[in-house]
Amino acid sequence: MGLFAALNRRVSHLQLGLQPDTLKYWHHVVLADAKSRAPAWLQDKINVKQDPHLPMKFSLDISKRATSYYMMAVDAHLEMMPNSTRLYFLRVCETLSDEIDKNLV
Repeated sequence: MGLFAALNRRVSHLQLGLQPDTLKYWHHVVLADAKSRAPAWLQDKINVKQDPHLPMKFSLDISKRATSYYMMAVDAHLEMMPNSTRLYFLRVCETLSDEIDKNLV
């Protein structure tokens, strides 16, 4: 019974990190940090919008010049995030890097 309880706790913890409210909170934290790192003329170019009908869907509206500030903010907060949330934000950064590389070619 102890093994089942431990597995149940781990799965519940992983699920908690991908709840819409948890992702919204971390998007808010990262967004605030990215805006504080960015110069004043770039701060309004960093935005995240949550889809009202699909709460797990977030749209990152960001200028190419501001992506480095956003990625630095994500990196600064990764250690504090739950594991599944951390993987989510690592994937966001990977997608941003791919988009930047694609536009350079």
